[in-house]
Amino acid sequence: MNTNTDEVAVITIDGPSGAGKGTLSQLVARHLKYHLLDSGALYRLVALSAHKLNINLQNEDAVADVASKIQVKFDADGDCTRILLAKEDVTQAIRDENVSMGASIVAAYPKVRAALLQRQRDFAQAPGLVADGRDMGTTVFPHAKVKIFLTASAEARAERRLKQLAQKGIDVDMAELIRDIKARDDRDTQREASPLKPAADALVLDSTLMTIDQVLNAILNSVR
Repeated sequence: MNTNTDEVAVITIDGPSGAGKGTLSQLVARHLKYHLLDSGALYRLVALSAHKLNINLQNEDAVADVASKIQVKFDADGDCTRILLAKEDVTQAIRDENVSMGASIVAAYPKVRAALLQRQRDFAQAPGLVADGRDMGTTVFPHAKVKIFLTASAEARAERRLKQLAQKGIDVDMAELIRDIKARDDRDTQREASPLKPAADALVLDSTLMTIDQVLNAILNSVR
């Protein structure tokens, strides 16, 4: 696989949980007919795999070993991307709140991030890649030509998540959601390994008061 970002067009979309990175990354990739990397899904997969193997998430070495061995496939043939773990469809399973919190824990481990670094870079293939995550523009693809940092207020992100969960029939307390989001933000921004922050050359977009179409147009304008 070609991992030279000077030869393969790479667009990075970073930001905190709930800012809309996943939705926008899929829309941009579909619009440009680029490949898609959901790096957050990789950390969710590590957390889910560790849980299935009864591995304590506080054991960095054991979790890093899981990260180095997971068998992952992103199937984008349909309307939405299916995520396969050892051929099992876990697209919905990795969106569980416990898995989300576990992903935030394992993502702070330098050994886990190191185990997944080259695997992420291998997604850079012609005609191009849209990479969604928290350190895509700073660590994984520092030479990407277009870097976006997408953010929104914790309250707006909690409200979006509340609506998603309500559609699934899951009742969650709004105040608890906001606390969880802020706690995850603290972990992501304060970790030593690849903390969440905009790349120096990133376009920062606050989506709090923007529609999906407005954010998409802003990203595509930046690409043009």
